[in-house]
This record gives sequence, C-alpha cells and structure tokens, in this order.
Amino acid sequence: MWVFNFKLKTMNSILILMTLTGVLVGGVLAYLVISYNSKKQSNSIISEAKKEAEQIKKDKILQAKEKFIELKSEHEKVINQRNQKLAHSESRVKEKESKLSQKINHVSNKEKKLDEIRNSISRQLDVLKQKEDKSNKMLEKQIEALEAISGLSASEAKEELVQALKDEAKTKSLAYAQEIVEEAKLTASKDAKKIVIQTIQRVATEQAIENSVSVFNIDSDDVKGRIIGREGRNIRSLEAATGVEIIVDDTPDAILLSCFDPVRREVALLALHKLVTDGRIHPARIEEVVKKTRKHIEEEIIDIGKRTSIDLGIHGLHPEMIRIVGRMKYRSSYGQNLLQHSREVANMCATMASELGLNPKAAKRAGLLHDIGKVPDDEPELPHAILGMKLAQKYGEKEHICNAIGAHHDEIEMTSMISPIVQVCDAISGSRPGARREIVESYIKRIKELEDTALAYPGVLKSYAIQAGRELRVVVESEKVTDTDAEKLSFEISQKIETEMTYPGQVKVTVIRETRAVNFAK
Repeated sequence: MWVFNFKLKTMNSILILMTLTGVLVGGVLAYLVISYNSKKQSNSIISEAKKEAEQIKKDKILQAKEKFIELKSEHEKVINQRNQKLAHSESRVKEKESKLSQKINHVSNKEKKLDEIRNSISRQLDVLKQKEDKSNKMLEKQIEALEAISGLSASEAKEELVQALKDEAKTKSLAYAQEIVEEAKLTASKDAKKIVIQTIQRVATEQAIENSVSVFNIDSDDVKGRIIGREGRNIRSLEAATGVEIIVDDTPDAILLSCFDPVRREVALLALHKLVTDGRIHPARIEEVVKKTRKHIEEEIIDIGKRTSIDLGIHGLHPEMIRIVGRMKYRSSYGQNLLQHSREVANMCATMASELGLNPKAAKRAGLLHDIGKVPDDEPELPHAILGMKLAQKYGEKEHICNAIGAHHDEIEMTSMISPIVQVCDAISGSRPGARREIVESYIKRIKELEDTALAYPGVLKSYAIQAGRELRVVVESEKVTDTDAEKLSFEISQKIETEMTYPGQVKVTVIRETRAVNFAK
C-alpha cells in the first residue's frame, strides 16, 4: 500500500514536471514567433517611412522651386518699375535743364540790353550835367548883375524878405488872436453858466439833513420795562457799551437814541433791535450783542464802499480807500451827509468834465474822494483837503487826482484841469438851499472836542458825551486807575473843560471804574 502511494506521488511529480516543461517550451516558441513577426513588421514600417520621407522631400523641393520662381518674377517686376521711374525722372531732369538753359540765355540777353540802356543813360546824364553847369554860371552872372544894381548881397536880400514876411504874419496873427479873445470874452461867461446849469439840472440828489436823534419803534410799552431792567441796570449797560443816551419817556411805542455820532447811534439801534427780537436782555448779553453789532457795522461800511464804487463805475480803489468811502455814510459835513455829498460831487464832476472835453472818469474819481480827509481814524491837526491828499498818495492814487483833492479849498496850487472842476462842483453841492446847517456842525465839533479832552488822559478807555454835551462819562481801566485816581481824574477833566472850552450851562464829569473777575469752566 505504501509502495502504491509512493508510485502515485512519483507519477504526479513527473506529470507536473512534464507540464511545466511543456509550458516553458511553448512560451519560448511563442516568444520566438512574436519577435520574428515584430522584426518583420518594423522593417516594413521603416521602409514605408523612408518612402514617405523621400516623397515629402521631393514635394518640398518642388514647392521651394515654385516659390523661388514666383519671388524672382516679382523682383524682376519691381526692378522694371524702378527702371521706368528712373527713366521718367531722367527725362524730366533733361527737360528742366533745357528750360533752364533757355532762361539763362534769355537773362543774358536782357543783361546786355540793360547794359546798353545804362550806357545811354550815363551819356544823357553827362549832357544834363554840362547843361546844368552852364545854367548855374548864367544864374551866378544874373545874381551878380542884380547885386550890383540893388547894392545888396543875395543873403542880405533873403534875410530882408524873410523878416518882412515874419512881420506881416505876426501882424495878421495878433489881429486874429485879438478877435478870438474878444469873442471868447463875450461867449465865455454865457458858456460857463450854461455848463454849470446843465450840470446841476442833470444831477438830482435828495438832501437829507441829519440830526443827533434816532427813534427805535417798539410794539408795546411793556418792552420799555425790559429795556430799563431791574433798577435800571439794562439801560445803564446799554449806555455804557454804546456811548449813546437812551431816552425812555412817555412817547408811545418809541424810544429815543441821542448821540452826535451816527455810527454809535446805528450800533445802538441795531443792538436794541437784536435784543428785543431775541428777548434776552441782561448786561452780559447786551455787551455781547453790542460787540457783534460793531463788527457787523464795520463789514457793512466796507460793503457800502464797494457798492458806491460799483454804482459810480470807479475801479481799482485800494481796500482802505473803499473802507473810508463806506465810513462817509456815517459822517456829516455841516449837517449834509458826506457820502451823499461826495456822490453828488462825483456825478457833477463827470458831467462837467464831459462838457469841457476832459476825462469824465478821472473827474468822477476825484469828486468821490475829495472829502476823504474828513473821515480819518486818528484825525490829526491838518486841513481835511491836505489830509485827504496825503491819504490818496499813500494808497496809490495818481498825481492829478491827489492834486484835485488837496486843492479843492485852495490849500495848494492847482496843477491839473480836474482840480477847478472838483472845487466848483463841491461849492455847487454845498450851496444848495437846505443842504447844510452850520449850527449842527459846530455842535458836533464841540461834542467831539469834549470826548477828545477826556481821552487825552492816561488810563482812559472810553469817553462818551451825552445829554447834548451836558454830561461826560469817562470809562477807565481798573488796572491802571485806582479809586483815588478816579476822583482826581474827574476833577482834572472838569477843570480842563472849564478853562479851555466854551459851553452853555455846566458839564457833569462822571468817571466809571469797574473791576471784573472773569474765569472759564472747561
């Protein structure tokens, strides 16, 4: 049994070995067959590729030959065209050369003819010169004969003839000038009156005489109590801040503001209007509103100056001159509004200058600026015409304008034709019936002197003349003036007024010294 199993296992092993051997031999045979077939196929593919490459090479060579033939033909065409153009250009150049040679020949022929003409002219000139010499000799002989007959040389005879002609012309011109002067005397007065009358008629200006009182209208009398305030503190603050006397009486629905200075009255009027409209009336608010109103008035002054220069067609004024012109609205000359007067003078100057054939723009400019010396900030002791001339020179006005300003009251000599026109028109404007009031001017001057007297003392901050000059309120700086000094200052001012000024009745001098402590919570 064991032997049978052993034989069976041996046979199985042999079978397996034979099977493996057969598989191996078959794989080798298959590999050989496949490798043979692949070599055969690769050889055939390589041969076909070589054939195709040869065919492609032939095709490309043919295409290159065709392209070369095509490019060669195009190049030959271009060369032919260039040759044709060159031939055409050569033919044109040859034509131009032939024409140029013809012109040269023509010019040379003309030059020959000109030479012939020049030679003939020179021969004729020689002949003329000979004739001229002969005529000169004959003339000299005639002159010698005439000199021998008259007993005078040619130069002496010429001088006598010229002198005789001069005397005759001088006699005729003097007679003619005398006729002109006599005719001018007859017509000058008539023409001058005509020009002045036409100028006055063409300038119509309203005359508004200023006074020293403004009226503030209110809706009801209850407002008066609010303006007065508790124990009069509001009205005292208003008067101290503005320098205007506020009169609250039985006049219905009205409060009077009294002051000689129109600017102060305007500030007080606008400040009262703002306070009443706002409803908050107390000392701190009053000072704030008055300060803002003063700033607003300064801006309005500049705006008035600009509008005036634009209305009159005057350009190129210095900004400071514009401010001075605006300030004229709040100044008066013998009761006549200074700005209205200056506008009127400017218009009349332009009209009169046009009638006389002068420059109306320059005349109008001089007429507007002729009284700027009446509104300076410091008001030095100079005539207003001279001061105005200095201001005009300072701010770049031309010489003839400055002369017209300085000479309109004969302080300096007139050097331009515009100066007498400004003087005449100023006189015409001031001499209108009702235009000026001497009493008001003297009153304002006295009030101004009263305030300036107090301002001359050291430590004085403000001074206000109120009640038509019967009271002078002086505000001093508390840091510089003590209570004892305030009493002394009041006495000194009153004594100076008494000794140096003329005034009706008596003047009450009140010195106000106020100490304030101000801090801010931040």
